[in-house]
Amino acid sequence: MTAPQDLRGAAQSPPQSAAAPALILGSASPRRLELLAQIGIVPDRILPAEIDESPHRGENPHDYVRRMAREKAAALAGRAEDAVLCADTAVVAGRRILGKPADAAEARRFLQLLSGRRHRVLTSVALAHGGRLRERLVDTAIRFRPLAATQIEAYLATGEWQGKAGAYAIQGHASAFAIWMQGSYSGVVGLPLAETAALLAAIGIQGKTT
Repeated sequence: MTAPQDLRGAAQSPPQSAAAPALILGSASPRRLELLAQIGIVPDRILPAEIDESPHRGENPHDYVRRMAREKAAALAGRAEDAVLCADTAVVAGRRILGKPADAAEARRFLQLLSGRRHRVLTSVALAHGGRLRERLVDTAIRFRPLAATQIEAYLATGEWQGKAGAYAIQGHASAFAIWMQGSYSGVVGLPLAETAALLAAIGIQGKTT
């Protein structure tokens, strides 16, 4: 298992109540760390969860993304006084779950599938603390403009698709692909901020804007 990274000296955050638990972020994603910083939250530790992320046969996309977030939180459940925050994001075209592409060829197929059509991005957040699991699921709809083969190839050349569900990063070059969105932009990036802030506030962890 990846060794925890101590962030307490890396950034300054507003003082929290003495009753507030330590926060463990169960993700190695720099995007989720940056999103938390936007609401004034700096986790005490980063400890990525290592689980099998394969969908079960016939598994509903909503059930899949919820299960992933729950299993990540369960894998990291430690001391009772600690809080573990985990999330999982899936891009869904119809009922097909588009995970992280294995290579450029799969990324190309994903982008060809999303070209000119509407799809959904599901992000589930799980917060484990004191023997209780709090959850939120955010469903965002996005439509991509039609993508020419040259546009897809140019995007693949950036390498931005690597490690991204659905083979794209909405906060990067792929922002030019989206012509319509309904839901949570931060949820598409990887962590719905309003919902996450509410979960954290419920256990006494407050950010500078909450």
